[in-house]
Amino acid sequence: MSRVSVTYQDHIAHVRLTRADKMNAVDQEMITAVIAAGDEIAASDARVVVISGEGKAFCAGIDISGLSGMIGKDPAELLMPRTHGNGTTNQWQEFAMVWARMDIPVIAAVHGVCFGAGIQLALGADIRIAARDAQFAVMEMKWGIVPDMGGMVLLPKLVRSDVLRRLTYTAEPVGAEQAERWGLVTELADDPLAAAQQLAQVIAGKSPTAIRAAKRLIAVAETADEVAVLDAESREQVALIGKPHQMEVIAAAFGKRPAVFK
Repeated sequence: MSRVSVTYQDHIAHVRLTRADKMNAVDQEMITAVIAAGDEIAASDARVVVISGEGKAFCAGIDISGLSGMIGKDPAELLMPRTHGNGTTNQWQEFAMVWARMDIPVIAAVHGVCFGAGIQLALGADIRIAARDAQFAVMEMKWGIVPDMGGMVLLPKLVRSDVLRRLTYTAEPVGAEQAERWGLVTELADDPLAAAQQLAQVIAGKSPTAIRAAKRLIAVAETADEVAVLDAESREQVALIGKPHQMEVIAAAFGKRPAVFK
């Protein structure tokens, strides 16, 4: 797949941005390829996803020259049609939101710069592991525009309002340590890709049914009221325990006998 490589191993889908010569800057071809990768993985039997970038950077943001076809066109015609996500997103938003909607965990391994479109792609992941010298920036204000690739859905779930505003208003890069303190980054690692792959292996070894249920439940917990969350807890648990052989799996786990998850 041009601009993106997708491989599978041990129930882990590995997504790699492959435009290393341009620091994985996003052009139309990459937007199309990233969305296609998400759609492919959503239909696969993968249990977890790792997203990374080849070369010196995770993603340097939008390649303006690669989107030159937009010049002179009505922005409303380009941005307002809801062409993806079952009628909820345009293609630029789907670039990140296809991962946020994924029913399995997504881990972003970030190194180098993670700017603009790149940071919004990383925000689509459940977990972000960053190199200690990585840099992050919400870059759109530099060009006199606002984040419009899902960032305003995803950022408020991670950082305080004042941090969100500082990042958006200034477009200034911040280092990985500051990003971790603000909640933008989950953890730091000397080798973020190796750390992400190791974490993916742990997750892939868990019950895929329970992992999907947990992701659904967390999404409810982040947005709904107490009554709805308590109801969702019970419904998800009933569905899990009611599966054939699930009680045997639980008993085996408590008895420290090998358990096969389905």
